[in-house]
Amino acid sequence: MFKKIYAHNVNFDDELEKSKIQNVVCLLTTNHYVSSQSMKIKNIQELQSLLDTPKSIVIIPHTNPDGDAIGSSLGWMHFLLQYSHHVEVISPNQYPDFLKWVPGSSAVSIFEENPTNAKGLIERADLIFTLDFNTLKRIGEMGVEVSKSTAKKIIIDHHQEPDEFADLTFSYPSLGSTCELVYHIIAGLGGGDQIDVNIATALYLGILTDTGSFRFPSVTPTTHRVVAHLIEEGANPTEISRLVKDTAHLGRLQLLGIALNNLRFDECLRTATITLSHVELTACNFQKGDSEGIVNYGLSISNCVLAVLMIEHPTDGFVKMSFRSKGNFSVNDFARENFSGGGHHNAAGGKSDLSLEDTHKLLIKKLEQCEEDLSKV
Repeated sequence: MFKKIYAHNVNFDDELEKSKIQNVVCLLTTNHYVSSQSMKIKNIQELQSLLDTPKSIVIIPHTNPDGDAIGSSLGWMHFLLQYSHHVEVISPNQYPDFLKWVPGSSAVSIFEENPTNAKGLIERADLIFTLDFNTLKRIGEMGVEVSKSTAKKIIIDHHQEPDEFADLTFSYPSLGSTCELVYHIIAGLGGGDQIDVNIATALYLGILTDTGSFRFPSVTPTTHRVVAHLIEEGANPTEISRLVKDTAHLGRLQLLGIALNNLRFDECLRTATITLSHVELTACNFQKGDSEGIVNYGLSISNCVLAVLMIEHPTDGFVKMSFRSKGNFSVNDFARENFSGGGHHNAAGGKSDLSLEDTHKLLIKKLEQCEEDLSKV
C-alpha cells in the first residue's frame, strides 16, 4: 500500500544500529505505517460497495469551514475523482482566503451564492458525504435539502455524539482531525498508493490546523506516521504553514491586539475570557477566518484551564462562542448543556442569542456552578 523506506543512505556506526534501523523499516513497511484495524471493517466494506461503480457524489463541509473541513473535503474529492466518480464539493458559505490555495478549491461551489445550482446537485446526487460535522444543524438551510435527498448519506467526522441522519457513519472522536480519519478510510479501502500530492497537501492542512500545529492531546504517534507518509507523497510542511499563518491582512493583526487588550482572567474560576464586539470587528475590516486561533491565547496564561472567546458577529445575529480547555474539564459537555454547542472534550463551539455583555454574564454564572470542577483540573 505504501512506498518502501530505504536506509541505504544512512551512515551506521555499527551493525547493531543498522539492525535496529532495518527492524524499524520492516515494521513500517509491513504495517503500512498505520493500521485501519480501529475502523469497523463492515463499514469499510459497505463504503467499498457504494463506490464500486461510478456515482454522482456531493461532498459538504460545515458552515464557516476551517482547514480541516476544507482539507478533508478536497482530499476526499481528489481520491474519488481517481475512480471516475462525478464529484462536487458544496460549501454552505464562503471560507477564508487563506484556505483558497488548496488544490481543487477553485471547484468548490458556495450554496449561499448559488442555491439553485447547489440544490440541483444535491437532488441528483447518488451519494452525499458530510465531512467534519455530524448534525445537519451545522449547515443551516442546506440541511433541509440534504434531509430531503434520496441519496445515501455518509458521515465522516471526528466530533462527539453524531446525529442519526446518515445511512453510514464513520465517527472517531479520538482522532485529532477529520483529515486523519479520511486518510485511514483511504487506507482501509486499499487506496494508500493512490495518495498523490493534491490529496497529501489537503490532508496535511487539516491535520496541521485542527491539532494546533501538533500541540493538542489528540496527537498520537499514528498522527505523525500519517503525516510522514503525506510528506513523502509531496505535502510541503513549510509552504503549507506559510500559506495558512503568514498571509494575514493588517486588520487581522489589529483585531488580535484588541482581543488581547479585552482579555480578562478570573483567578478563582481559572478562566480567561475574550470579547469582540461588532464595532471592533468592523473597525478592523473583519474577514472570515480572522478570529481563528485567538481563543488559544487565553490558555497560555499560567494556571488557566479554560478559555472562552465571544464574538458579536455582524451577520450571524448571535454571539459566536469558542471554548478551549485543559485536562479533564469537558467543554463539549459544558457547551452542549449551556450554549447550544459541542465539539470535542477540550475544544468546542457554541452560541448565545443574548447581547455580548449578557452572554458574558451568563457564562460567568454558569462557570461559578462549575468552580469545584475547574479547581480540580
